[in-house]
Amino acid sequence: MRNRYLKVLRLFWSAAIEAELEYRINFLLATLSSLGNLAGSLFGLFLFYGNGYTFSGWSWEAALVVLGIFTLLQGFSATFLAPNLNSIVRHVQEGTLDFVLLKPIRSQFWLSTRTVSPWGLPDIIFGSIIIGYAGRKLGLGIHDYLISAIPLSFGLVILYSLWFMLGATSIWFVKIYNVTEVLRGFLEAGRYPMVAYPTAYRFFFTYVVPVAFLTTIPAEAMLGRGQIGWVVGAGVLAIALFFVSSRFWQFALRFYTSASS
Repeated sequence: MRNRYLKVLRLFWSAAIEAELEYRINFLLATLSSLGNLAGSLFGLFLFYGNGYTFSGWSWEAALVVLGIFTLLQGFSATFLAPNLNSIVRHVQEGTLDFVLLKPIRSQFWLSTRTVSPWGLPDIIFGSIIIGYAGRKLGLGIHDYLISAIPLSFGLVILYSLWFMLGATSIWFVKIYNVTEVLRGFLEAGRYPMVAYPTAYRFFFTYVVPVAFLTTIPAEAMLGRGQIGWVVGAGVLAIALFFVSSRFWQFALRFYTSASS
């Protein structure tokens, strides 16, 4: 079973990359766009630190780690999440979800992995460069990066689960593009450490929309000051949300009216 899914995934992604590379100028445009966004983020961070202000407990280099993780997250979203999960709405609108449900593989797997976009790679590269630069200044070792990979992986699962559940609501509310944009807007808060925000906002971005689990907690783990309780909490939340997203999709399908009915 596992080998079959891996084979399907390889076929999906190889076909998607071949199709995307027919428009190679898009990679240049995506790189320029990523550079522009990164320059804006660095400028925003510099407005704080350039005037002598620092986020409590976060040096310039430590804040750069958070920004680097945020940029990685953007690249991951543009490469894997947006091309697939945003298309759920289109499948519902056009009735092509019928064909997905008839395929001999899990529909959630098909909808989540059908395609991949290489245009998110510039953000992944730039994010890695920022983290590497800041890590060298902070004297981080390979073990620090490996430790942070655990909560970072949890964060990616959390982001996927939230995004997929929003996409699933298109079965009831076809026009939900604005909702996914609201989610992406909330995620923008992750470009800075959570201490940059007032207490009420920190509570919201930790316990309501778990932005803190996406960037700040992995950054703290990388910097060697993460608390095991938060990492465990991130793991529990990731597993719970992934399970809920799967069950929610099965629940939503009960209300799906196929194009042929």
